[in-house]
Amino acid sequence: MTSSVPVNSVHPKYVEAALPLPLRRVFTYRVPEHLQGMIKLGARMTLPFGRRNMTGYAVGLHTELPQDVEIDESKIKDIIEVTDDEPLITPEILKLTQWTADYYASFWGEMLKASLPAGINSEKVRPKRRKAVRLIQQSSPPYEGGVAAASADGVVLSATQKPLTDDQIKILDLLKANNGEMLFTDVLEQANVGASPLNTLAKRGIVEVYIQDVDRDPLKDAKLPERDDFTLTAEQQSAFDAIATAIADTDKFKAFLLHGVTGSGKTEVYIRAMRHALDSGRSAMMLVPEIALTPVFSRRLRAVFGSEVAILHSNLSTGERYDEWRRIRRGDARIAIGTRSAVFAPLENIGLVIVDEEHDPSYRQHESPFYNARDVGVMRAHLAGAVVVLGSATPAMESFYNAQTGKYTYLRLPDRIGGRGLATAELIDMRDVFKRFGKDVALSPELLDAITETHAKGEQVIILLNRRGFSQFVLCRTCGETLKCPNCDITLTFHRGDNKLLCHYCNHRERSPKVCPHCQSEYLYFVGEGTENIADQLTKKFPNMRIARVDRDTMAHKGEMEDVLLKFAGGGLDMLVGTQMIAKGHDFPNVTLVGVISVDIGLGLPDLRSAERTFQLITQVAGRAGRGKRAGKVLIQTYYPEHYALRYAKDQDYDAFYKEEIKFRQRLGYPPFFVLASVLIKHRDHAYASKNANILRRALDEANTSRQARVLGPAPASLFRLKNEFRLQIILKGTSRRNLRETLDIALAGAEHDGCDLRTINVEIDPVNLM
Repeated sequence: MTSSVPVNSVHPKYVEAALPLPLRRVFTYRVPEHLQGMIKLGARMTLPFGRRNMTGYAVGLHTELPQDVEIDESKIKDIIEVTDDEPLITPEILKLTQWTADYYASFWGEMLKASLPAGINSEKVRPKRRKAVRLIQQSSPPYEGGVAAASADGVVLSATQKPLTDDQIKILDLLKANNGEMLFTDVLEQANVGASPLNTLAKRGIVEVYIQDVDRDPLKDAKLPERDDFTLTAEQQSAFDAIATAIADTDKFKAFLLHGVTGSGKTEVYIRAMRHALDSGRSAMMLVPEIALTPVFSRRLRAVFGSEVAILHSNLSTGERYDEWRRIRRGDARIAIGTRSAVFAPLENIGLVIVDEEHDPSYRQHESPFYNARDVGVMRAHLAGAVVVLGSATPAMESFYNAQTGKYTYLRLPDRIGGRGLATAELIDMRDVFKRFGKDVALSPELLDAITETHAKGEQVIILLNRRGFSQFVLCRTCGETLKCPNCDITLTFHRGDNKLLCHYCNHRERSPKVCPHCQSEYLYFVGEGTENIADQLTKKFPNMRIARVDRDTMAHKGEMEDVLLKFAGGGLDMLVGTQMIAKGHDFPNVTLVGVISVDIGLGLPDLRSAERTFQLITQVAGRAGRGKRAGKVLIQTYYPEHYALRYAKDQDYDAFYKEEIKFRQRLGYPPFFVLASVLIKHRDHAYASKNANILRRALDEANTSRQARVLGPAPASLFRLKNEFRLQIILKGTSRRNLRETLDIALAGAEHDGCDLRTINVEIDPVNLM
């Protein structure tokens, strides 16, 4: 791979192409004479590759054959076709994707493909076209004084032409009131006329009927919130002033960490900062971690900025994504909001990047091409000379450390808006509950009593259980076997709604058996509760409450999540039961009780961030309570109340948690003090995976001559078998990311030379988990 994007040349004869394949190199092609002068950097091309044709991306143009090309010139293949007259990929995105691929040891061609909206290469995705009408004669004779005057006077067009009919006058009046241009169907509907008078006006040259592209608007029928203009608090004003000053310092990169407790008004600071960026002639981007949050924020932004806002996420239809991306590319929308892939939105002259809930692991892409949208957003701002704002009530340890060491400027919003206090929280020791009942119960008496009391006052409840399904797994009481996925080293989760056992990793499904498949015993025991089970229990205990379940199973289709949240916000539901999808970003003023069930799930994971993730999840969901005029209450059920993550989450005390956690990180050599890389070697054949892992380990030892990295493994990964592949893991630790990458690059090249199949290897730089 070239180290930098070459500058466009005049009539280049050779082009370097990145292909969407797991290959860390570019390929050189010849530009045939009839295509010379037609190709630009970032353009898509049809290229011969092996025995097939592929779409590739122009990343380098040359008038002479590059000196580092080792292939004989006579064997260089010609480009077949240049797909784009104007490149879809801007120079800025070209640089950003190259940096991202280099930083994450990923593949440039795959990164370029990921930067474009899904379906852009599909024949099925085409601009939506509608018939439209344009008024040609607006004030010329015989319309002196405009259409209204003509309609009032009943003017005859000429001595030989008939006067306008009443329907034609209605059409012209309507067009005049709408700047002379409307959709054909809208004219007929609003004027309440048939097509004949409109077609007659077209024949007489008064109006023009034509075909125009119509953007598919995801918010076309959305009800937008009313805009409340209010005075910022002193802390909000201070934060906004700092951001605005940085935006005004044109072309100078600056990073902020906006650390505000839940309900402190971070979103209002974002909106005013966006307004300042737009008023300065620049564009803005806002990233959110969950699709569930985009309706809330996109409606709020659309209410303020109108059609300047475009939305990008995978729950839109392919056509909607295509149109929203085109609006950004054309410059019609200067604000992009979306989930992680929106970091590659083709905004020009970007002045502000906002990453909300910056701590959230959802920003990490866990399939190739690997990247973390939060960190790519920081680099995007850096390349553009822009401002980046990372916002959270529970910042990632690395982000807070960067603020403490001066890499980021720290902004604090310590209080909720309106002087409202944080919800009071209580840890319920489930060991005591077990002693009282002599068995495990999912819902403690304290939580059930609190729900009864809350409902009696006409207030709302949120129950969090970060595990979907009905039962966690199925156990045979006779032989002791659990029912496992045939493709993964994972127990199957029981989903009672469709009587299926489901693997949440590979999506394997099978009917729930009546007898044990191992010993044919009828004594099957369903262990543990998921959201489906808890929602069912609560529905039986509170038959008068309107309860909705929010998880990936119930919110699988477009619009379902938005409908439920809007219904809850409007008082049409009394309780939400769900996973982490309901834990962050939502503002429900009537929610005064939050219950957290089986909070110990996260603490039991073999991962360096288990305590951090548990603290963040509890703090975030606790922030949903007490955001209105009434005080909030949080009940946290746990079998481990002594754990520091739970004690500090109860008090929503981030500073105390950070001080405790950072000591463990430093002592154990974890981020932010050390850089990590996780290398997974995967294959269906365990012996083949082991062979490749051992070759790579030897290559790493040879490359790591100065011992700049500590190499651990290979060893079975925590999830040893997944999607029918065995997984071995090598972990690298180092104090320098550059040195770690150099060691990895040398080792990968050496391993390939020694016969290692690099197709079996996935490298993750800065992994968010080590599972």
